[in-house]
Amino acid sequence: MMRSSAALAAAVLPLLAATALAAQQPVRTTAITTERLKQEVLQEVAGLQQLSQQITDMVFSFAELGFQEHRTAAYLTGILRREGFTVETGCAGLPTCYVARWGSGPPVIGFMGDIDGLPATSLMPGVPWQEPPIAGGPGHGEGLNSTPAVDLVAAIATRRVLARHHLPGEIRVIPGVAEELVASRVYMVNAGLFGGMDAMLSTHVDSELRTAWGVSGSGLISTVFTFSGQSAHSAGAPWAGRSALDAVELMNIGWNYRREHLRLQQRSHYVIPNGGSQPNVVPSEASVWYYFRELDYPHIRELHELGQTIARAAAQMTGTSVTERPLGAAWPQTYNRPMAEAMHANILAVGMPPWTEADQAFAKAVQAMAGQKEPQGLRTEVAKELQQAEQGMGGGSDDVAEVSWNIPTVRLRYAANIPGLTGHHWSSAIAMATPIAHLGANYGARVIAMTAIDLLTDPALLARARQYFADVSTKDFQWVSLIPPETRPPVELNRDRMAAYAAALDRLVYDPKRYASYLDQLGVKYPTLRKE
Repeated sequence: MMRSSAALAAAVLPLLAATALAAQQPVRTTAITTERLKQEVLQEVAGLQQLSQQITDMVFSFAELGFQEHRTAAYLTGILRREGFTVETGCAGLPTCYVARWGSGPPVIGFMGDIDGLPATSLMPGVPWQEPPIAGGPGHGEGLNSTPAVDLVAAIATRRVLARHHLPGEIRVIPGVAEELVASRVYMVNAGLFGGMDAMLSTHVDSELRTAWGVSGSGLISTVFTFSGQSAHSAGAPWAGRSALDAVELMNIGWNYRREHLRLQQRSHYVIPNGGSQPNVVPSEASVWYYFRELDYPHIRELHELGQTIARAAAQMTGTSVTERPLGAAWPQTYNRPMAEAMHANILAVGMPPWTEADQAFAKAVQAMAGQKEPQGLRTEVAKELQQAEQGMGGGSDDVAEVSWNIPTVRLRYAANIPGLTGHHWSSAIAMATPIAHLGANYGARVIAMTAIDLLTDPALLARARQYFADVSTKDFQWVSLIPPETRPPVELNRDRMAAYAAALDRLVYDPKRYASYLDQLGVKYPTLRKE
């Protein structure tokens, strides 16, 4: 017998209501596999492509130097707050440092990448030639503007998946402040910022998608020697003066002669930030800023102590006195093998970004500009085998090392730049506000988010990471601060330089409400391959 319409509605409506109610109920976590969660987080990150673009472009437009990343920090913490994170600012005595938290652990997993730019790398993005909007101004000549796009997008996607399934675990996002100065994370560690954390996912821009395990790079001490003498008229009574600049020059001469008799693994460099006021006044104060790099803690300390000896000798030769102000320090980096293995599996699953013909044409144009005879364009494949890191004869430093000696850490190098360009150079900023950086950052976020899910849902992986950290990473060396723990952070660095460019930078800030991309705002057509 057929029911009336009213009777049918009366029967169906409770069923629909029950179905809707069931859809709102928490999914039973016992039936959810790690692989399913990773596929969900992968889809979440892919759906945040526009956010990847906006963060990359916005931070590029701020062009803030180390310790002065105020706009960058305010912008990023605003995004995190809107996504439900609680944010603590000014951490470890660093005004631009923050810790954004969501969830409750254990486990507690960190996301950490760098945010600062470099002096004298101001550049118009998206054109294969040098065209600085601000002559001598700051810019992102390493591409670290893309790193917070990786970290925040990955953290947001991970949070959404954990919240959807009511899963335990805490996420923390912490920026690598002033990484180009190698001068923030030693203060973070000394302040106990990483206490209670189980693992750290670190990120860095590259032209490949890769990771590694083991010890990498050189460590260093960054320090300033300031000599004090006595001023006098340089022509009228030079004998009455004691030149602090003479002391600086004698220290540098002594160091340069001593280089021949140092280990080949050492790297050392200096600049003279203060050489006096004017030629006709004997300088009563002058400073020299040194980086002393070596391959391990004992040799870094030995190299630093030798520098101190030569500084004292220069002061004695010139009748001046000398004081020292440590600015930053880092050990060589040590990366966790079980975490790297998990990350490498996710790299293979994600693969390289699917570059367009426009991306490849632009990359080749930039490579030709940089002097490459046979430009190859962007890489399209990832390495199949996981590599062990090698220190070799030494090289660059990164203070994420301080984190890696205190909690299990792995680093993802994500493909968001063009191969074959000079690091710490304006050319390395050309692609960093283009579709290459936008897509590369999103693909990096996919790997980071999937690895976070691995660590949050696979206790066996986390146990292996802890065991490796205890039995291998820290078996022979326990981290000790290379500078006195009570040293205050040099947060005044770059303050005057940024103030000098403030008005010019204000006019260049990206407006995502009016423009689809920073290239649109600047009037740059993509791909631009040559000057018309």
